[in-house]
Amino acid sequence: MSKRLEFFYDFTSPTAYLAWARLPAIIERTGATLVYRPMFLGGVMQTTGNRPPGMVAAKGAWMAADLQRWAKRYGTPYAPNPHFPMMTLMVQRAAQEWIDRPDFDIYLAAIFNAAWRDQKNIADKGVLAEILEGAGFSPEEFFAAAENPANKEKLKATTDEAVARGVFGAPTFFVGDEMHFGQDRLDFVEEALSR
Repeated sequence: MSKRLEFFYDFTSPTAYLAWARLPAIIERTGATLVYRPMFLGGVMQTTGNRPPGMVAAKGAWMAADLQRWAKRYGTPYAPNPHFPMMTLMVQRAAQEWIDRPDFDIYLAAIFNAAWRDQKNIADKGVLAEILEGAGFSPEEFFAAAENPANKEKLKATTDEAVARGVFGAPTFFVGDEMHFGQDRLDFVEEALSR
């Protein structure tokens, strides 16, 4: 039986984007099952008292350069988003409904690439409609999913679960009960999956 890799993410996180781009190769090498866990990072940060790196000027400047280094190392197209931080409730709620659909990977690629390759404002309804149409999705279906009370509740439940399990930021990974935080810890994640 293959191991499960849980990936707690929010589209607003550039490090979640960099991790997402590397996950398919890790899954292929390890044979693990990847389980996407969309959460609301703003809620996680508020509940845990965590602060975004950019709130400390020197750390924010360092992280901007570090993101470029990681993107270059793994050949991942990356461009800082001038709209950051973006409110992601709509895209995270819709993810709750679409997570079991066969085209969920297309949705992930459309939103992650729009935010962190194409510098689009994924919090803007008009921009989102264009992104979704371009990826073959119905904007009307998307906005209905984003406003569905059941999806709002699912996102809240996943966010609460994340905090209860020790999550304080994104991306966070679990192999069983073993937690790893950050896209720069994927070597440890792969080791855990290969044991």
